[in-house]
Amino acid sequence: MANIKSQQKRILRAERERDENRRYTSAIKTYFRRLEAAVEGGNADQADEDHKVLVSKIDKAVKRGAIHRNNGARKKARAARTRSKLTA
Repeated sequence: MANIKSQQKRILRAERERDENRRYTSAIKTYFRRLEAAVEGGNADQADEDHKVLVSKIDKAVKRGAIHRNNGARKKARAARTRSKLTA
């Protein structure tokens, strides 16, 4: 731990922010796995619901700065491509 008080605060703040960013990225991964499972299972209703939630989570993570906007766009495109496999 640092000796300077402002640096001690900064270390604690960085840790809190890192935990919050990890929550966003973990949730995105979880919903993407759920979407893939729904598509593989042929469950269109569940896939639509998971896709909707996934896109919302990605948008919130981008807005918060947890992931870069290009990364978010790539993930949303990948999710849409995965979702479209069910209709094809």
